[in-house]
Amino acid sequence: MSTLILGSIGIDDIETPLEKVERVLGGSAGYAAVAASFYGPSRMVSIVGEDFTEDQRRLFTDRNIDLAGLDTVSGETFRWGGRYALNFDDRETLFTDLNALAKLDPVLPAEYRDTRFVFLGNTDPVHQLKVLGQLTGPEVVVIDTMNYWLESQRDAVGQVLARADVVVVNEEEARMISGHHSVPRSALEMLDMGLKAVIVKRGAYGALLRTADEWFFTSAYPLLEVRDPTGAGDSFAGALTGYLASEGEVTDQSLRRAVIHGSVVASFAVEGFGLKSLLGLTPADVKRRYAELLRYSRVDLDSD
Repeated sequence: MSTLILGSIGIDDIETPLEKVERVLGGSAGYAAVAASFYGPSRMVSIVGEDFTEDQRRLFTDRNIDLAGLDTVSGETFRWGGRYALNFDDRETLFTDLNALAKLDPVLPAEYRDTRFVFLGNTDPVHQLKVLGQLTGPEVVVIDTMNYWLESQRDAVGQVLARADVVVVNEEEARMISGHHSVPRSALEMLDMGLKAVIVKRGAYGALLRTADEWFFTSAYPLLEVRDPTGAGDSFAGALTGYLASEGEVTDQSLRRAVIHGSVVASFAVEGFGLKSLLGLTPADVKRRYAELLRYSRVDLDSD
């Protein structure tokens, strides 16, 4: 079953305490669509400039990612540059050149409009609402957002949340949405907005899931080295949505498995710059690490 992905395609310059690279392929839709492709076909809604090459397109189409929703306009593709601190958590944006992204006006191809599983990546909530308005009854809508949109377009973000099923945010965003410092309390508050599930990403410490009935917590996969954290959250959400689409339903258990799959794919994403690590993976690699993370987390109950 196909997954619809809305977000950006970007060409990034990234600097970490150990390395620096220029013009690597990224963007929220790029990471999410590749992550979802491990579980089935996906459909991308985004925009690029005339500088976006056929070789770059093939990186997506070779992974069964439909680009009928990828618009091409005059000018250059979205560009972003960032520098990470020693802890790999704190990040400084060096430049943002919207370029083609400033012209994004998402119009879904006719064949996209009946997609059942949708991930609305981190982008302008007006664009998220426009995509929602063109869908004919999606079953599961997963959304992401960021502090910029929460500060500048809070009402529009609220409208997206009201039409979503699952929200994937980090701790800071959860606090901004709920108005509470406590992350668990924030999750409960967001459920009261009508969501079926709230997922809070906690970086190297894993993720939290809250549904109407239960809590679930998972650790992150233990890595000896992180090379580039860019796109980890988008990879997490794309894999989560792709996995749910492969299951064809959303239950407490399928959500738990989806969160672990998201954590696993995100762990691969940070092992290389840009999309490089994800593009070199196979579904078998993902399954192997998924089984490892489950084994690392398993414990037998104490006997009476």
